[in-house]
Amino acid sequence: MRFLGRALLGLFLTAATIGLLAMAVYTTYDAVQARNEGGNGGPPGRERVFAAEVAPIELGRETPVLTAFGEIRSRRTLELRAPAEGTVIFVADGFEDGGAVAAGDLLARIDPAEAQSARDTAAADLRDAENELAEAQRALDLAIEELEAARMQAELRTRALERAQDLADRGVGSAAAVETAELAEATADQQILAQRRALAQAEARVDNAGTALERRRIALAEADRRLAQTELRAAFDGVLTEVDIAEGRLVNRNERFAALIDADALEVAFRISTAQYVRLLDENGQLTQQPVRVLLDVFGLDLVTEGVITRESGAVEEGQTGRLLFAQIDVPRGLRVGDFVRVEVDEPQLPRVARLPATSLGSDGRILVLGDGNVLESIAVELLRRQGDDVLVQGEGLRGRDVVLVRTPVLGDGIRVNPIRSGAADAAPEEPQTIALEPDRRARLIAFVEGNSFIPPDVRERMLNQLSEDEVPSRMVARLEARMGS
Repeated sequence: MRFLGRALLGLFLTAATIGLLAMAVYTTYDAVQARNEGGNGGPPGRERVFAAEVAPIELGRETPVLTAFGEIRSRRTLELRAPAEGTVIFVADGFEDGGAVAAGDLLARIDPAEAQSARDTAAADLRDAENELAEAQRALDLAIEELEAARMQAELRTRALERAQDLADRGVGSAAAVETAELAEATADQQILAQRRALAQAEARVDNAGTALERRRIALAEADRRLAQTELRAAFDGVLTEVDIAEGRLVNRNERFAALIDADALEVAFRISTAQYVRLLDENGQLTQQPVRVLLDVFGLDLVTEGVITRESGAVEEGQTGRLLFAQIDVPRGLRVGDFVRVEVDEPQLPRVARLPATSLGSDGRILVLGDGNVLESIAVELLRRQGDDVLVQGEGLRGRDVVLVRTPVLGDGIRVNPIRSGAADAAPEEPQTIALEPDRRARLIAFVEGNSFIPPDVRERMLNQLSEDEVPSRMVARLEARMGS
């Protein structure tokens, strides 16, 4: 009985397995038949459509603006150093950081006692040299007169000898008288030689005295120069910085006191890439004196001044790239040495270019435009410049087309979109340009501006005038409150 039960169970399992296999074969065959007949067994799918913001492409002439960042420098800077060693006995009231001085102003004085003593000694030596020269000149005059007297005496002796010889020839005189006259003439000639020697010595004494006098004058001039070096004066109108001096301090020669900066002779140094530098060259490969705009952002207010490119750095510093340019600033209103500013340079105009948002250009250098049936098409363009959040591009087939302003990962070539044109949708409310301030808020802002010493005086006055009006620029208020920490 047990054997029969097991046999019947095995037979049942075999029949069930065969049935399941037959059902699977039938199902597979039916699916293949349905596919061959074109049936999908479900509802037809719909093409997905995405929304995209588009705008027409406008071609025209654009002036690219080269933007760089630079530092304000002074074209005229002088280091103030101790001209002599000694004790500082005087420091001017305006000799401090930020102090404005005029050319010739006395800034500091070093104890002049030793220099004054040396100057007085040199002056006394000069007077001695002048007296020596005067005495030598008088001795020379006397030597000349003595020489003339000796010559006159020699002439008298010669005439006496001639008379003695004449008397001897006539037999009246004696030979002894003739010899006496000859001896007297010889003595007179010897006296002339002695006087000539004395005259030469007197002339040499005058020359030596003149040389000594020149030496004493040079020594006196040197003493005057050393005495003048005990005073430190401003060489030109400017502003003092890095001041390190105090009364009573013992200083060494050439010790640095401060730096004098000409605040009216400023320039900006800014670095650009080599590609940007090439665009500023003329036909001869020379850097053009292109005008520039220098902008400094001060609490929401832009200090703008004009300048012109004057020169470029002669060499590329180690570890740097590009080119370092220098632009002379015409009117440095509100700018100070060390300010970090933005520099804008207008490049030559580009014809037949389109200005598009940077978000419309893909990393592959292509943009998406609307085609027939609102289907997107991908067009290759040439990127000419990047201008902040915009790009300047050039390409074929752009005129009259609508470009997708913002590319998203779901948009691509062949995708159907629902175009949203500018003005079709409700625009987001813009932030007001000016706002009305409450009295307490206005008072806090005015107090902050008045107490901030870093704001230039003309800018501070302009900001206070704007804060006193009924409507205040919202950008300035936001910047001021951000600095206040509110």
